[in-house]
Amino acid sequence: MEHKSLALADAQFKMASDGAHFVGLASTFGNVDSYGDTIVKGAYAETLTAHGLPKMFFNHSSDQVPLGKWIKAEETDTGLLMTGEFTPGNAMAQEVKAALMHGTVDSMSIGYRLKKGDYTDTDTGRIIKNISQLAEVSIVTFPADKFARVDLSSVKSYGDEIKQVETIREFESFLRDAGGFSKGAAQALTARAKELFTLRDAGAGDKEAKEMAEILDRLQKISA
Repeated sequence: MEHKSLALADAQFKMASDGAHFVGLASTFGNVDSYGDTIVKGAYAETLTAHGLPKMFFNHSSDQVPLGKWIKAEETDTGLLMTGEFTPGNAMAQEVKAALMHGTVDSMSIGYRLKKGDYTDTDTGRIIKNISQLAEVSIVTFPADKFARVDLSSVKSYGDEIKQVETIREFESFLRDAGGFSKGAAQALTARAKELFTLRDAGAGDKEAKEMAEILDRLQKISA
């Protein structure tokens, strides 16, 4: 799953006077983000119709009880405007609300998935025209790319997408979409993969062969 964050200072964040619910932009349109991506207006229409409202977590912790629920999501000219409410009696929700009001927590982040055809590659990044699934919108402490990691539980679910990878550029994009790697990390891993398979095709020595075997063994254990 891929993540993108937005500082609340730029998110038109507003807490209701009763402190029970809040409104804020989870994503903006037409701006180039830290990944080099640009999301265009209309990108969320399909997922909101097909999958409904996303879940609400803190720091993308989907293994924890949600902080509350999103009760409305709509695309404006600026971006994806979310209205949410905290669950009464949820201790973590009360802590996060206090942190928001004090300004010690200051970002929102989306957790989403893309499929082939949802975006167009350019020399500077991707133009994202469609979000296949907006799984969750989190309140986060730090920008989401600082937390970028592989969601091991989702490895098996990407069989069809893996079969569609035919070029190095598509492999790099897949790492970003499915693995949550930043643009730099995806490029670095892609470059390393090219080096390893070039060595294989050229006839790697014992050291390189052992290294490749160890990497393949770790990948097999991850996907098992």
